[in-house]
This record gives sequence, structure tokens and C-alpha cells, in this order.
Amino acid sequence: MSETTHDGAVAVSAPPTPDDGLSAAERAKKYGLSVSGARPGLVEYMRQLWDRRHFILAFSRAKLTAQYSQAKLGQLWQVMTPLLNALVYYLIFGLLMGGRDGVPGGKGNYIPFLVTGVFVFTFTQSSVQAGVRAIAGNLGLVRALHFPRAALPISFSLQQLQQLLYSMVVLLIILLGFGQTPTWSWLLVIPALAMQFVFNTGLAMVMARMGSKTPDLAQLMPFILRTWMYASGVMYSLSTQLGKLNAPSWLIETLSANPAAVYIDLMRFALIDSFTSENLPSHVWLLAIGWSVIVGAAGFVYFWKAEERYGRG
Repeated sequence: MSETTHDGAVAVSAPPTPDDGLSAAERAKKYGLSVSGARPGLVEYMRQLWDRRHFILAFSRAKLTAQYSQAKLGQLWQVMTPLLNALVYYLIFGLLMGGRDGVPGGKGNYIPFLVTGVFVFTFTQSSVQAGVRAIAGNLGLVRALHFPRAALPISFSLQQLQQLLYSMVVLLIILLGFGQTPTWSWLLVIPALAMQFVFNTGLAMVMARMGSKTPDLAQLMPFILRTWMYASGVMYSLSTQLGKLNAPSWLIETLSANPAAVYIDLMRFALIDSFTSENLPSHVWLLAIGWSVIVGAAGFVYFWKAEERYGRG
């Protein structure tokens, strides 16, 4: 088809095509096209993550190695940091504030009680803090490469698990030095840590999505985590201290059922002879499984739903 313009030139228009009148969505469907960067289905997303498992592991190891690369003591800080925190808590909460009172087995077991609590809570604390920055702190990687973004918070949680396993060697030495003897209950550390890892990863994914749009969350998290630590019995027996304050039983049960307190209690039960089943909250294993499954699954889905928005805007 052609037509003459006002200056006498002849303009030729394109002939009609079978796609005329089709919307963009209809054309994409007709030719099997998909939106670049679109969120895949949940099952497909999980498959993509599994295909990149080697990248996730290598990335977590690289981050762990680089974490203290500028410090003269290097990787020793992985163990020294929680130990120094435990020393400060011992001086303040153990000696000055009487936190040793009410610890199962007496004051002589306070150091194993304290160090176990500090190491286990640090695992969750570090995972959450790393999760907040997982997307916001790696925008260059997110924008340059195409991969499931959940690989980042998962790798950061895996990094913290590896760091905890190094610290566990020192923890076991401390336990042996204070008269704890290895028993079959020490094997309970494996399922307890596995459930805590799943819980930490789910929570890290929630924080990663929130932190990707609210960078100020990283500045707020230390205050929230510190409050959570005080409410989880890291430095003292939660039931004993709340009992001194005449706290109602429902408050004691609620705080004892919070996930950080649950995983700390399970680790103490596994490793410390005097911390018996009588010191555990009721249904503690069901609570541990429930927190792991609910937060792990919900956090994964919550993160996946915003997959196509990460690194944009």
C-alpha cells in the first residue's frame, strides 16, 4: 500500500500481518515468549536453587574466608568474638547481677550454661543480620547475573553454620574442662542444629526481602536482636529470673517458647549433664520442629513472591 504525501513523495506502508490486532500478551503467548526476569513457579524455583547448590556452598565459603581477612588474627575471630561476649556477660550478669543463681547444677555449671547460650544465640543473630544485607549489600551481583535470589540469604545462613561448627570445637573443650562428660545425648546436637539452621534461613529470607526495600532496617536490627537475647535466657535461667520478679506463669511459658530460647534449651539439654528434661519447656521438640517448618517454609515463599523485584528501582 502507498499514499502520496503533501510534498509529492510517495510513502509505502507495511502490508498487514496476521498479528495485527493482537495485544502484547497475546503475541507473547502465540510465540511462546516470556517476560525477562519473570518469577518462575515455586517448584521450578526450587529446582533452580538445587542446580546452583555448588555456587551457594562456594559463595558461603568465600564469604567466611574474607570476613576477617583484614584482621591480623584472621579466622580466630570466629571463635574469639563469641568468647569475648561470653566473658563480658559473665562479669555483668553472672557476677554483678547474680545470674549464676538458679542455674541447673549450681554456680559451677554457669560457664558451660552461658557459653552454650551465647554460641547458639550468636548463630541466629548473625544469620538475621547477614540476611538483612543479603540483597541490599550485593546489588552489583544481583543486577549483573541471573540466578535465584534466594541463593544469597541461604548462602549467608550456611556461612554462619560453618562458623558455628568451628566454634563448637572450642565449646566442647570448655564443656570437658568443666567436668561435662560425653554421652549419647550429645548426638542430639545434630537435629537441634539442623532445625535451627532451617529456622534461621527462613528468618534470613524474610529479613532479606524487607531489607532490600528498607535499608534502615540494618541499623534497627541490633536493638531488636539485643532485646530478643534478653528475653531468651542466654545469660541466666529465664524461669528463675522471672520468678524473682513474680512474673505470671503465662509470661514465663510464652518467653520459654520463643524460638531462640527453645533451640538454646535443646543444646543445653544435649550437652550439659545437669540440664535435664525437667528444665525444658513442655513440648519442646514439637516447638522446635514447628518453628523450623513454619518459619522456614513461610520465609521461603515470602522471599520468592518478590523475586522479580530484587535489584530494581
